[in-house]
Amino acid sequence: MTTKTWHPGASIDVLRQSAMLRRCIHKFMDEQNVLEVITPVLSAAATTDPNIHSFRVGDYYLHTSPEFPMKRLLAAYKTDIYQIATVFRDGEAGRFHNAEFSLLEWYRVGFNHESLMDDVSELLEEVVTLFGMNCQRPKTIQYTDAVMQVCGVPFAEIDVTDIERVFSQHSRSYPNAIGNDLDAAMDLLMDEFVVSGFSDEHATFVVGYPASQAALARIVTGKNNVPVAERFEMYWGSVELANGFHELSDAAEQRARFEHDQHLRAQRGQLAVPMDEQLLEALSFGLPDCAGVALGLDRLMLILCGANHIDNVLAFSSSRA
Repeated sequence: MTTKTWHPGASIDVLRQSAMLRRCIHKFMDEQNVLEVITPVLSAAATTDPNIHSFRVGDYYLHTSPEFPMKRLLAAYKTDIYQIATVFRDGEAGRFHNAEFSLLEWYRVGFNHESLMDDVSELLEEVVTLFGMNCQRPKTIQYTDAVMQVCGVPFAEIDVTDIERVFSQHSRSYPNAIGNDLDAAMDLLMDEFVVSGFSDEHATFVVGYPASQAALARIVTGKNNVPVAERFEMYWGSVELANGFHELSDAAEQRARFEHDQHLRAQRGQLAVPMDEQLLEALSFGLPDCAGVALGLDRLMLILCGANHIDNVLAFSSSRA
């Protein structure tokens, strides 16, 4: 039987549910007095993160997140904002990935990552209740504690050989391509031995990431004097849904992190990309104390509808574009 490539991947019922989800989000944000904004899809700068790849369109890049222009708005107006944006990431395809997807991103002034987790939980409770699902209280685990428990070694002493040993003990394959990249090794360990065991009856927040994985979050001293990032990731079962930060506001530190990303890109044989100088200028002007989070709406719909593949919740996935 010939596949109808012109035909939508999502059913009309799923499209109606997707519209219902967006109405719920707008209602929640209106009640919280969070202002809806729209920022450009095109940018003169790209993400420097070596793990995220931007599409180039002429002299511009399609944004991988609306984060940077939204922070410029925060610096200018210092008020709570949100948007539902279509974003683009090159090379992403699979059960939970599409090159073009919908992202809900919002920022709360005066919040840290912990109070923003409460905000995420409140929105999630409204959504799952609307969809007739049971909503148990979210659980929270510490990234550093989880890695330490699996390895059986104090976190500050863990190296790649400890993680290789765990994989060997459990007869799991370990990719040699990771090399000496400790963060990549720890993330793989988390995926294989921790995240895979998360319950699909409730959300799970992961906090306490090592400072080396701070991304755009602030760094503080955690337990046992280990520096940790003030950030979280939120999962439903083993599906990552959201990533949030107590936002870094130091322009000099942000520039240093961008430059470190460029160094990693060079090491991996990736091209350097233009850094967002306008963001850095906005941070120098003054970003208010705030926290922000990005939540993948297509993945959330996949959970809410009980779908097996992200194509089933998109009108037209990249393969049908």
